[in-house]
Amino acid sequence: MWANRKEFFQRHFAAITALFVLIIYLFTLAPSVVQIDSGELAAVQATLGIAHPTGYPLFTMIGYLFIKLPLPFTSIFKANLLAAIWCALGVFIFIKSAYLIFTNHEVKSTSVPKRKKKKEIKNDDLSNDPKTNSIAILSSIFGGITLAFSSTFWSQSTSVEVYSLQIFLFSLITFLILRAYLSTNGKIINWLWVAVSLALGFANHMTTLLIFPFITILFFQKEKFSIASIKKILLMLAVFISLLILIYLYLPLRASANPRINWGNPINFENFFRHVSGKQYQVWLFESFESAGKQLKYFLSNFPSEFSYLGLIIGIIGSVVAYRDFRKIFYPLIATFLFAVLYTINYDIVDIDSYFLLAYMMFAFLIVFGFYKIMIYISGKWNFRIAVVFALLLSLLPVAFNYSEVNQSNDYTFEDYTKAILNSTEKNSVIFTYQWDYFVSASYYFQLVENYRSDVTVIDKELLRRSWYYNQLKRNHPDVIKNLDKDISNFLDAVKPFEQGEIFDSNLIEKYYRTIMTNLISKNIETRNYYIGLELFQNEMQRGEFSLPEGYQIVPHLLLFKVVKGNEYVPAPDPNFTIRFPNNRNKYIDFIENAVATMLTYRATYELQFNKIDRAKIYINKVKKDFPNYQIPYDIENRIK
Repeated sequence: MWANRKEFFQRHFAAITALFVLIIYLFTLAPSVVQIDSGELAAVQATLGIAHPTGYPLFTMIGYLFIKLPLPFTSIFKANLLAAIWCALGVFIFIKSAYLIFTNHEVKSTSVPKRKKKKEIKNDDLSNDPKTNSIAILSSIFGGITLAFSSTFWSQSTSVEVYSLQIFLFSLITFLILRAYLSTNGKIINWLWVAVSLALGFANHMTTLLIFPFITILFFQKEKFSIASIKKILLMLAVFISLLILIYLYLPLRASANPRINWGNPINFENFFRHVSGKQYQVWLFESFESAGKQLKYFLSNFPSEFSYLGLIIGIIGSVVAYRDFRKIFYPLIATFLFAVLYTINYDIVDIDSYFLLAYMMFAFLIVFGFYKIMIYISGKWNFRIAVVFALLLSLLPVAFNYSEVNQSNDYTFEDYTKAILNSTEKNSVIFTYQWDYFVSASYYFQLVENYRSDVTVIDKELLRRSWYYNQLKRNHPDVIKNLDKDISNFLDAVKPFEQGEIFDSNLIEKYYRTIMTNLISKNIETRNYYIGLELFQNEMQRGEFSLPEGYQIVPHLLLFKVVKGNEYVPAPDPNFTIRFPNNRNKYIDFIENAVATMLTYRATYELQFNKIDRAKIYINKVKKDFPNYQIPYDIENRIK
């Protein structure tokens, strides 16, 4: 019985570990939308739309099929669940890759203490030595667990994002490269599978290019530089390009159907190339040495805690082991790690953590080697069981260290905030804002997938700068922009040379852009209630970059400002909404909390202007109850006493 269990474990150790990881992931899985792109991406998958650059066609199509499964969950929960599955599968393949190195790569000791003889462990040594084989299996498992529960890796499993699929694809590409490199048959099919996996990687995310050092070094170590190797590369390129084109054809084909989310409208080659190349984001790439230095400092400050500090020490130990005993693997691991870090730091964006994922995965291989050395040492000094228990505790340390940080199981904040904003408006209202990370992205999901308050038109101020956005507005809200044809035409003519990389007039673009913002109000205010976000009032209106039509003003109206004509008192509903806040905080949660409390305080101030003290108390009491840490201005407190 015990022998059968042991044999079963040795056959399925990677799958068993991945299942364990997935179960833990389920405890931290977000039940609804979260910050940034979560709502948009879930909506794109559910409706077969086109996401923000670079489009992510593979992510979209697989997500659509998964969401269509007859599971008793909401679409957003299914999308989040798929993210957890991708990450767990990534751990599965990572463990298989680590064990593949142990069982197939010759260990060449180049630095051996004088008291020991130089030793080589051939390819079949692990299978002949049960103890050494067990240590290789457990080291692969413990390294995989450490990676699975590192903070950035784990966070990708909690909600829908393209990086969870990218984790799986990075692991798949790495495994297939190692298998091709360590294969003894020399068949071209092994490298063609690598080409297929690379095409899948690029069909999901362009960070796939970060793995090029790994494949380049191992390919030429294996195949050398010759006519035969060049032919193999050309054949790989043919397979890679053919499959990549086939998958990316989704974008123009789907754009021709004009879906409700049609980012970039890649219906022709110009739009397609601009979208797939992520042209609008290139302004943040290789911006300056100063920004690169800032991102490098950020990476170095977070790197030790990524694997709960001790993981860094184990990885350093593993790097010594890899250099001494696995040198042919050590060089591509280190080269890829350095390339991934040095390339990524040149991308000057705030949410950069996920771009370091490949670097963390490469370092996790060194952690595997570190566990191997630790277990060999402890089992030699004491016994094997002590080594296993000690290494297991070390690998599980990130669970305790990172659980509270990544846990999103109780995060309903963005759902509640989005619904509260939508519900604070009358039927067929217009909301003008650019709270993408907090509200706009989430509204895509609730309005387009769950049909929640789909009567409300949400217009993103920043997306009005993009020509394709007007096609999407015309598709979804034709009545809102039907009287702005001339203004839109003028803007599109002015912005066209900018989007095509030609000489453009920035003043003319800005002029027509501001005209559209103002006329969106003037052309709709007679038939629709019009609202603007807090950020517009605090930023663009204060700087004079956005102005209301003559004779109009704004009044605080629950969570938004309402555009009204005249100076008469404008009533607002009671704040009968509830926003649930999780225990773990981040800057996005803090923004929502502060924004809601600020708007309620603005409304209380407005009520006091008309001497409506009882109404002011209603809003201030809501602030005190739900946001006890918010500092209410003294003059308001004094007047409502």
